[in-house]
Amino acid sequence: MIQAADLREWRDQDVLDTGGHKIGVLEAVYVDTTTDETAMATVRTGLLTRHRLLFVPLDETIAVPGYLKIRYAKSLVRKAPSIGTDDVLPAEQGAAVFQHYGLAYEPGTRGERQLARR
Repeated sequence: MIQAADLREWRDQDVLDTGGHKIGVLEAVYVDTTTDETAMATVRTGLLTRHRLLFVPLDETIAVPGYLKIRYAKSLVRKAPSIGTDDVLPAEQGAAVFQHYGLAYEPGTRGERQLARR
């Protein structure tokens, strides 16, 4: 598993899909609040004046010099929930990110969010 501290060093590096197609660049890392392990990242996509941040899971991510390769296809990632570059993910939308990728969403025992930006 790639640690959050390591991934921060990859900020602004390209993120590629399973076929080697560029999706965008790594913007931020999110950890699972129950385990404090890396869970998701946001990938910056779009034109210079209209960027958005797409959420991608980091399970099975491969880090090599110059880029990160995720296990999801670009077509799936492009349809993922997104936020503006100055926005934060509202707690009530966290489940939608996990659902989009077919992953289980488990909020904390008191209903706290599962994802936190690091």
